[in-house]
Amino acid sequence: MQYQGKSRRTATGGKRTSFRGKLKCHIGREAADPHVADTKRKSIKTRGGNRKVKLLQCNTVNVTDPATGKTTVASIENVIENKASVNYVRRNILSKGSVIQTSVGNAKITSRPGQDGVVNAVLTE
Repeated sequence: MQYQGKSRRTATGGKRTSFRGKLKCHIGREAADPHVADTKRKSIKTRGGNRKVKLLQCNTVNVTDPATGKTTVASIENVIENKASVNYVRRNILSKGSVIQTSVGNAKITSRPGQDGVVNAVLTE
């Protein structure tokens, strides 16, 4: 876990006096890194009693065809390209902006699967 609050130093290097210590709500979580496999989700409690659904594995995608405007559910075959990291392609990790091969053609992911709990994409062909 990593503390994600403000730094104790200002941008110019001066010390910032803290009026309180670290809080539990300032702790970050490890990345979900969803990959291509049978669908598996994880529900997490968040601040204020709310819940967040993280996607751990997924093999289906909601694909929108920009020409017709229709959305269909397709199966994910593998990850073709990911500008975030070359290793994400090797490990078949789904992230926003990655290009995936589906049963209806190549598509670019528009959602954030690790945070939204669903994979949405737009056809590129």
